[in-house]
Amino acid sequence: RSMLVEEVKQAKRRYLLYIAQNYSYAMLRPLQQVIWDRGDEVSWFLEGDEVDPKFLRDYEQRLPNVDAVKAWKPDAVFVPGNVVPSFIPGVKVGVFHGFNAGKMNHKGREDHFEIRGCFDLYCTQGPATTLPFLKLVKTFGTFTVAETGWPALDPLFLENKENPYIKHDDPRPIVLFCSTFSRSLTCAPVVFEQIKALSQKSQWRWLVQFHPKMNSSIVEQYKALENENLQFVETDNVIPLLQAGDVMLCDTSSILLMFLMQHKPVVTFKNQSPKDYLIDISRVEDIESALVRALSRPDDLMVHIHDYCSQIHPTGDGQSSQRVLAATDALIDKGTDWLKPKPLNLLRHFKMRRKLGYWKFCS
Repeated sequence: RSMLVEEVKQAKRRYLLYIAQNYSYAMLRPLQQVIWDRGDEVSWFLEGDEVDPKFLRDYEQRLPNVDAVKAWKPDAVFVPGNVVPSFIPGVKVGVFHGFNAGKMNHKGREDHFEIRGCFDLYCTQGPATTLPFLKLVKTFGTFTVAETGWPALDPLFLENKENPYIKHDDPRPIVLFCSTFSRSLTCAPVVFEQIKALSQKSQWRWLVQFHPKMNSSIVEQYKALENENLQFVETDNVIPLLQAGDVMLCDTSSILLMFLMQHKPVVTFKNQSPKDYLIDISRVEDIESALVRALSRPDDLMVHIHDYCSQIHPTGDGQSSQRVLAATDALIDKGTDWLKPKPLNLLRHFKMRRKLGYWKFCS
């Protein structure tokens, strides 16, 4: 009997959650929960100085260094970033840190579709991501693709009866204002005075949340605006905020795409590539009227939002984590020998070794 128990223990699969930013905690926790629910094991590895271990919960397991990861021997590694070192064991699975917002990298290519030679499997969010990646499979042959939906959104589609930002005794519409940190793209400093004025009116409640890399002086400006109509929020989990908002005011931050997935309108200020599913404006004095229009949910706008959502994330069942695990397990079972060898990427892997302080070249 003891041998049978030992075999059951060994049969458990191990999954590593490899993150480098604080927002990745909330992105991978739905996946962690599904792994736990089926009785398998999961650990976290935190790469670099931009991810804070204080956001780990007491019951979550962290592996402190690469040696510990290699000793633990994960079967698969889930990465919501762009790269993962080849010396980390397990099938490498890219699960993305956001939707494709059309941002270009320094090579003049869409960063969302940049292949860096790190992953065995990309779990795509919808047809708009899947189809380009299937073309890239034919070009590179070093990875495979499965359309699964995005685990980060699973909680978005589930009712949250204890949402701290929803006040049942306050029926006013909620405007969620989010902004990216990039100086060339952020609208936060430009629209400050207008939001200050609007927040002193009482027709709406305002929730304000910025990218964690936002300039601290801008953050302090908005914190100083807090009143009975406006709340500034610092959090590692934006899902409750997205659920609470009736309309979003934003710029070019990819968070607006997550908000749209709820089929809710977004007003953008000087968006980098405005589309018909957004209400884009370029004058601060138009913010109020644009929000009023968005809150009315005009039919033509809502049709465009519906069509867009069906392309980038058609599944709204909250089951993307299950599909990601199924695709990952299928690849673990099949193995990766049938894929073409990845490029050596000597410079990239040298940089990753240097960042992690890891110079061992054998197990």
